[in-house]
Amino acid sequence: MNGSLFIISAPSGAGKSTLTAKLLEDDRDVYLSVSYTTRAPRPGEVDGRDYHFIEKAQFMRMLERGEFLESAEVHGNHYGTSEAWIREQRAAGHDILLEIDWQGAQQVRRIVPDTIGIFVLPPSIAELEQRMRRRGQDSEDVVQRRIAVAADEMSHAAEFEYVIINNDFEEARRDLAAIVRASRLVYSRQLARKPDVFKF
Repeated sequence: MNGSLFIISAPSGAGKSTLTAKLLEDDRDVYLSVSYTTRAPRPGEVDGRDYHFIEKAQFMRMLERGEFLESAEVHGNHYGTSEAWIREQRAAGHDILLEIDWQGAQQVRRIVPDTIGIFVLPPSIAELEQRMRRRGQDSEDVVQRRIAVAADEMSHAAEFEYVIINNDFEEARRDLAAIVRASRLVYSRQLARKPDVFKF
């Protein structure tokens, strides 16, 4: 029985990365898909852990060979998810988590229809703006651009099966864990894992 494929998406500042990190820490049966990228590593990033850092020429060859489940170009850099790795891990019964945007989610769903989509929302646009300002990393112009992009991203929440509103982190963490746990209790997965229980 294949493992589940989860996609988690959110606008910048909604807390997706923190929630993902906590899920991976708490649930050792969920594996994070590590994307390929042509951008340079940032300080502290490790090849193979944060991304697979490769040259553009290699990325384009992989793209031409159809090796990516989804891919995108962002600010001149290319990103892609390995289709073979996802297929192998799922065939081994592992649950896989993809941390990608709504556009990547659309690409994945066309190939893997049983993907489970999770969208993380901030409690409001105003709260999202306050979070961005508290970080103090961006100029006013950048904050306004990020808010506009976030509003567009949030309009795609209806394309996902589950929506987590990250108002309280602990509650959001429990919600994410509950979605993963519930997916393992679906009849077909229980039957595949423990067939003897169903021999009445």
